[in-house]
Amino acid sequence: MPLSSPAQDRALLVAAVRQAGPIALNAFVQGQAANTRIWDKGGDLGLLTETDLAVNQALRELLLSERPDYGWLSEEDADDPARLSTARQFIVDPIDGTRSFAEGKPEFCLSVAVAEHGRVIAGAIFAPALDALFEAAIGEGARKNGTPIHTTEREVVDGARILATRMVRQHAHWDGSIPSFELGHVHPIAYRLCLVAEGAWDGLIALRGTNEWDVAAGDLIVREARGWVSDQRGRPFQYNKTVPRVSGAIAAGRALHRDLRRRMPNAPEIAR
Repeated sequence: MPLSSPAQDRALLVAAVRQAGPIALNAFVQGQAANTRIWDKGGDLGLLTETDLAVNQALRELLLSERPDYGWLSEEDADDPARLSTARQFIVDPIDGTRSFAEGKPEFCLSVAVAEHGRVIAGAIFAPALDALFEAAIGEGARKNGTPIHTTEREVVDGARILATRMVRQHAHWDGSIPSFELGHVHPIAYRLCLVAEGAWDGLIALRGTNEWDVAAGDLIVREARGWVSDQRGRPFQYNKTVPRVSGAIAAGRALHRDLRRRMPNAPEIAR
């Protein structure tokens, strides 16, 4: 049986996050996460709520019922090595920004992607409290709520608006003087990638290593919005690895991405 087209997979992802999103929204009210149990995973692994688990179950049922031969990689499920031998894989973060969700901040989002041969070919990110749906299929551009989006055309980091933590201003990260740029931060990296894709911010620098499910959908959305995403060494991400981790992230329009890489060639990955 032939594989679905990337556009068909994108449509499936969009339908799935639209159906599962209300589970998160119904447990969320501005200022708090209501009626949901919250656990600390320990270490630096962050929080887990029963809503993460409910959204994960809904997405798994919706997606695998339509594509039972796809592999499955989700933050909230034990990793099944069988995914490594599948032709395509779902890469899922049921709620990226669980801390934001628990604290009543609306930028939490559902992030789902389809990968093939190590690259993402379809992705969708839905922030239900903001009614913001970002989607992309490879070669077909990126959209927010049905409208095409694009990264900014800024070419240099000086004067740019960059999503990053204050840590990025350390001299050790830069070749020469630290450039002057506006600094902002939003917790969920999936949503940060969307803000870059739609041109609300010029770029993103994340020096901490993260997981494939945090960046897979946003990676494609930025690239289909005429931008570029790489690790801090400039290498594009590969997905469905045995250890599903990526080494930091830099995202921006292509010209600004080149300038960021030129200005910070030796930025280290910061330990988790």
